Amino acid sequence: MKRICLSFLCLAVVFLHADCFAQDPPRKKINTIVIDPGHGGLDPGAPGTYSTEAEIALAVSLKLGKAIEKEFPEIKQIFTRTTDVLPGNKPNKDAALKYRADLANSSGGDLFIAIHCNSAGKKAGGWYGQRISHYVDATKKVKVKKKWVTKTYKKPVYETYWIENHVKGTETYIWAVNKNDAKINSMAHINEYYGEIDSTSTIELPDPSDPAEKARMLIYTLNYFRKSMNLATLVEKQFVDSGRVSRGVKQRNDKGIWVLQATGMPSILIEIGFISNKQEEDYMNSEAGQEAIVTNIVNALRTYIHNIEGRGKEPVTEENKAF
Repeated sequence: MKRICLSFLCLAVVFLHADCFAQDPPRKKINTIVIDPGHGGLDPGAPGTYSTEAEIALAVSLKLGKAIEKEFPEIKQIFTRTTDVLPGNKPNKDAALKYRADLANSSGGDLFIAIHCNSAGKKAGGWYGQRISHYVDATKKVKVKKKWVTKTYKKPVYETYWIENHVKGTETYIWAVNKNDAKINSMAHINEYYGEIDSTSTIELPDPSDPAEKARMLIYTLNYFRKSMNLATLVEKQFVDSGRVSRGVKQRNDKGIWVLQATGMPSILIEIGFISNKQEEDYMNSEAGQEAIVTNIVNALRTYIHNIEGRGKEPVTEENKAF
């Protein structure tokens, strides 16, 4: 009888244990969001025709903070900078980059959002080029069998013309995991323009072949990659829905972005437009443009938080539910 009772007790423990594990794990609340306005101070970022990336990034980030405070007053916000200085008043760009990630990690951030502007081409706005407009008859002396003779040829006439810097659109970067990871197959490797200039320069990224780094990458992939991808996708969808051109969610494997590589939380870097495109520069500097960009990001954040925590105004649908 004792053996039978003991057997039933063991079975009850097993079923209770299995039932506990079958339930959905408790959802971790987002308590702290780190907002990172790109560049600043000695590092102005990409130049526009009359403004800088650092100026626009700061203006949009501060508006984003106010919008998040209104939408989610219970969420704490931490800014890497609130004025036109290098974060932490550091003496150089690399020290400031390290400070951004260290601040995010030490503050226990649950989400990291960096705001940047993109750039492409030779010069913001555009540049002058030369091309052949037509040919004229001309002569020149040439030596033929030790004798100089006059030859007629077609001489090109060049004209100067204006080349508008037309590259435009938004894109959102996420952490660049190992090239061989199957999770990144759907994201393009882009090299048609220089992209985010806040990439690491003298800061050396961890070696992905190192066993410890491989383990860290696995942990990141399991815990943060999917969430980063989710939020980035939602942000780009909001841009598309508002009529913006989206260049998609990207990661760069040839040269990582430090603030994404070194932050231990879901992290995204949003390129809100091309400052090298005059129309987009005007849009990003305007009150209406900045408000629209902030609204897009907050709408995406609302859906993301609702999907992660089950709270917020956005209902979960098949289209936007967390993967």
